[in-house]
Amino acid sequence: IHLEEDAGKSLHEGFPDSELKSHVDFNRSGVPLIEVVTEPDMRSPTDAKVFFATLREILVSLAVNDGNMEEGSLRCDANVSVRPVGQSALGIKSEVKNLNSFRFLERAIEYEINRQIDVLKNGGQITQETRLWDASADRTLMMRSKEEAHDYRYFPDPDLLPVEVDDELLEKIRSNLPELPTEKKQRFVSELGLSDYDAEVLTSQKAVADYFEAMLDAGADSKLSANWVMGELSAVLNKNQTDIENCPVSAQAFAELVMRIADDTISGKIAKDIFKAMWQGEGSADEIIDSKGLKQMTDSGAIEGIIDEIIANNAPQVEQYKGGNTKLLGFFVGQVMKATQGKANPKQVNQLLSDKLS
Repeated sequence: IHLEEDAGKSLHEGFPDSELKSHVDFNRSGVPLIEVVTEPDMRSPTDAKVFFATLREILVSLAVNDGNMEEGSLRCDANVSVRPVGQSALGIKSEVKNLNSFRFLERAIEYEINRQIDVLKNGGQITQETRLWDASADRTLMMRSKEEAHDYRYFPDPDLLPVEVDDELLEKIRSNLPELPTEKKQRFVSELGLSDYDAEVLTSQKAVADYFEAMLDAGADSKLSANWVMGELSAVLNKNQTDIENCPVSAQAFAELVMRIADDTISGKIAKDIFKAMWQGEGSADEIIDSKGLKQMTDSGAIEGIIDEIIANNAPQVEQYKGGNTKLLGFFVGQVMKATQGKANPKQVNQLLSDKLS
């Protein structure tokens, strides 16, 4: 880790006179920052993207960084070099500066690898330089050359005293760390029985993982909660261009809705309508269920009566079903749900229909 201060930023475009001169932005000058520098251990654009995404997860979970890459809270400089198969020494590197998305990082490295290979195959030489990623043109562009270390203008700061960190302090810090994303992901799989994919999605953002766990604390089922957080909740958040921190439906309120699905008070289909009402501030799940009379019909006798009537009124479809067209079961289910305004328990409807039509 290098501890640094942000410098002024050169702006080469976006002004009426950008073709004639560059402007300098000093707004962030002097702001403290951390630069994390790795060994040259990564061998592909995908390696780099996954590493950077994992690093972001850790920084956000530790509340060191908000992870907002578009606003410059976090960005990546990628050093890229190639070497012929069998050669142990690394080639001359080029640095691609200020990449602010995982997609740009992957594409920039991919482009730079291919560019360097083409240069070497055509008898050219790679020069040590700094390059920029042009997202619109999908290519890197030379920004400046850096031939030697002194081009970086390093110098010692006489006001900085040595800081000695002993093992005892390191262990104290380590013991007080919160649960990191990888550990949380493993716990979601081993203790909650979630799939690797579900655990990956739910832990990709700390706020989402916190919301999900708050639902479990309120008594909601883990798998059903995961499905609704990744499905309906995610879709509505995206549609309204908001994040989960600003969700008008609290984790506890959402857990109540999920629990009403689990105990068969409502169906999943009706739950979607209730969630929309909750989003619009019409009350809690229970309040909306009661005020709108949305409780699921579970009385087998009442459902059977409706099914008998529908079978009697659809003799041609019954004959087709008995003749082997079992796909018509969906037609009968739809008719029952329509007759009950979606309130009949779908599992009961399917079972009763299958029994009677057989």
